[in-house]
Amino acid sequence: MPVLDGRRIYFVGIGGSGLSAYANIARALGAEVRGWDLRQTIFMETLDGIEIDLGDEPTPPPGWEVVVSTAHSARVAGPPRAEFLAELVAAQPSIVVGGAHGKTTTAAMIAFVLRATGRDPAWIIGGVVPQLGGNASTGAGWLVVEGDESDRSIGALRPQIAVVTNIELDHHAAYGSEAELRAFFDTWLAGVPHVVRSWELEPFAGELAVAGAHNRQNAAAALAALELAGVPCVEAEPVLARFTGVDRRFQLVGDRGGVAVYDDYGHNPTELAVTLRTARERCAGRLIAVYQPHVHERTRQLASELADALALADLVVVTDVLGGRDEPRDGVSGKRVLDLLPSSVRAGWAPSLDDAAQLVLAWAGRGDLVVTFGVGEPWKVARAIVAGLPV
Repeated sequence: MPVLDGRRIYFVGIGGSGLSAYANIARALGAEVRGWDLRQTIFMETLDGIEIDLGDEPTPPPGWEVVVSTAHSARVAGPPRAEFLAELVAAQPSIVVGGAHGKTTTAAMIAFVLRATGRDPAWIIGGVVPQLGGNASTGAGWLVVEGDESDRSIGALRPQIAVVTNIELDHHAAYGSEAELRAFFDTWLAGVPHVVRSWELEPFAGELAVAGAHNRQNAAAALAALELAGVPCVEAEPVLARFTGVDRRFQLVGDRGGVAVYDDYGHNPTELAVTLRTARERCAGRLIAVYQPHVHERTRQLASELADALALADLVVVTDVLGGRDEPRDGVSGKRVLDLLPSSVRAGWAPSLDDAAQLVLAWAGRGDLVVTFGVGEPWKVARAIVAGLPV
């Protein structure tokens, strides 16, 4: 990978799932790193020792390079994150994973197997992988990258191998239709030598430590990419069986007083439904879902679909929309989703995360299973619920 000794880089949006990984890889490559974000995030737990400015507006020190996440592009001038990532991808043989769902887990599976089989990979993944020790690291072998179609930045990457887990319209501000999204992927993939399309594969039928049919599909895509990268299935499969997952992907936060509490990054209807079905298989009592909507436009466009997915639970708590990614819209709030839930579901409105934790603590009883959902800070709700449950 390129040596970044002597470079000083200020990441605007450093607390995000992607930019936190970029910051970690930049530090590992020798750069001096600082950053800014609007609020504390769970990904900052991976950035120990990096100076981070919180709140107000970003103020890059004089003479520092600035790398800006899409969510904060209006706050300060500087090249977008896509440029920085494209620089890294161009520097060594790379595998880029994209798609609406499952790309973090699939990328983590690939990196885990490459490392466990002695192939010295580097990786930049939008999630913390405990078995890899974080969300980014350097290596002399393949670079495994989680790409992002939400801002079209994946289109700037030129890997040797591309994996697409699935295609589903989730970012309505970037694409006018699913047909436009598919055309975008087709254009990008036309320039990639080797392409894995997950929906063309049979789900992996072997042993896995991670639950859910969706992870069998992720595993099939990972194994296909690994074979293209020179790892035979007979070598990869027993290693993949030891992969235990990514933080905030149906992650058990605690089990106290007979109530199991999980946290999940899912934020669109498909992800909510898949995780709730997986949770139902483990639930002896009632299934309780807590959802923090993310992006006003997604909430406006998909309110009915979000409610249908959440209705797989017995009790549902919805908070207000996490702001910052787009401008508020009149009449668009988490209440819009809540009001569309069927009468068979017990629904609770909790404007703040604190309200959500208190409401779940009032509802939950022995045998119940709670899942908190969302891109932003629902992990705080999960931790608060565990802390508040009786022993």
